[in-house]
Amino acid sequence: MSHDLVIANGTVATASDMFSADIGIRDGRVAQIGGDMGSAARTIDATGRYVLPGGIDSHVHIAQPSGPGIEMADDFDSATRSAAFGGNTMVMPFCLQERGDSLAATFRDYRAQAEGRSHVDVGFHLIVTDPTPSVLGQELPALIEEGHRSVKVFMTYEALRMDDAEILATMDVARRHGAKVLVHCENEDVIAFLARRAEQAGDMAPRAHATTRPVAAEREATHRALTLAEVVDVPIVIVHVSNGAAMEEIARARMRGLDITAETCPQYLMLEGEDLSRENWEGAKFVCSPPPRNRTEQENCWRGLQTGLFDLFSSDHCPFRYADDKGKRNPKGLRSFRHIPNGIPGVETRLPILFSEGVMKGRIDLPRFVALTATNHARAYGLYPRKGTIAVGSDADIAIWDPGIRRTIQHADLHDGSDYTPYEGLEVQGRPETVLLRGRPIIEDGQMVSKCQGAIVERHEGL
Repeated sequence: MSHDLVIANGTVATASDMFSADIGIRDGRVAQIGGDMGSAARTIDATGRYVLPGGIDSHVHIAQPSGPGIEMADDFDSATRSAAFGGNTMVMPFCLQERGDSLAATFRDYRAQAEGRSHVDVGFHLIVTDPTPSVLGQELPALIEEGHRSVKVFMTYEALRMDDAEILATMDVARRHGAKVLVHCENEDVIAFLARRAEQAGDMAPRAHATTRPVAAEREATHRALTLAEVVDVPIVIVHVSNGAAMEEIARARMRGLDITAETCPQYLMLEGEDLSRENWEGAKFVCSPPPRNRTEQENCWRGLQTGLFDLFSSDHCPFRYADDKGKRNPKGLRSFRHIPNGIPGVETRLPILFSEGVMKGRIDLPRFVALTATNHARAYGLYPRKGTIAVGSDADIAIWDPGIRRTIQHADLHDGSDYTPYEGLEVQGRPETVLLRGRPIIEDGQMVSKCQGAIVERHEGL
């Protein structure tokens, strides 16, 4: 038997096991694990390396409308290049329907932007903000049937949020057509009340973004989202959980038998609300929602990763430039925290941070790392076992990690379209030095060697 590529002498990790074995790849898929590999057109020696499934970042924002005068820093080229350098072989961005627009037409536009310009595979979530009869009766069901089987709704942001009745109606369509619902859980009325009060007191700096989005606003919305999902009986993803109180709501709902997937992100392990207090408007670099909390909540989130409360570790990559009048320092944003674009870059640093802070510091083991960064994403969104694992028949989406490399994160070394990273100066151990997409190298020895090989991936099985 001959192979296109053999990865030899590495330590393979899946979500359930670690073992030493060679891997044979043929026609873009894993053809053999262990045993006599026979001949191969090429062999990669992975001695002293970990051979892992390529990361799946199932929560990224790319080329998304962000309001008048504001421009997101990444298109599909730069975002997916950055993802590949970070050890990822797939990202899942959002198709955002703006109010008054057709969801179907919006999706066609997003797809056109991604096709031929993506370095890793892409699978879309749909964001519904305007649940008109045509959207819920025709467009959303049709897109789900086409294989885009995840729908996001917002409980915050005035231009995006829906009321409970609209959320219930959207959830019901998702349930009937076999889609999963993602929910951004923050109580917009609480936030608006606290923001008005802060502005009246003259508290306009970036730090007020954190103080006006308290844990209570996230906890209440989490409870409400879970209640609505229970009423409709639809599987739900609670995205970017930042604190222990919201985690407790999720745990209680699971005890009632709800089908819940829970996600957290690097910012809730590594950043704090006090970062938004940095001088000279530097705090704007850390504005995201929910905001970073404090050391206690960081430990709560680590506990959730260790115990299994969290299924997914995603970046919530939402990049804006800092020194840009269309970004964090736009004219309105320099006058009030309410106009600072909401989001931070992170698709390239997600895996190195969890590998270093989690695996190398003994907080989690390597199979748990694989589960949190690849396998559970594939399971949650109807991609498994094609994606998210190393198994015979699976796509040969593989990242080869050198666990000994130490480096300091600097934006100058990253590949996204932003001009900063919130993790500047953080030392990490471990690096994905070779990344394969369906058996073809896209990163080798830290250099990009193949461009724009990513495909749009559809999911045709119900979730």
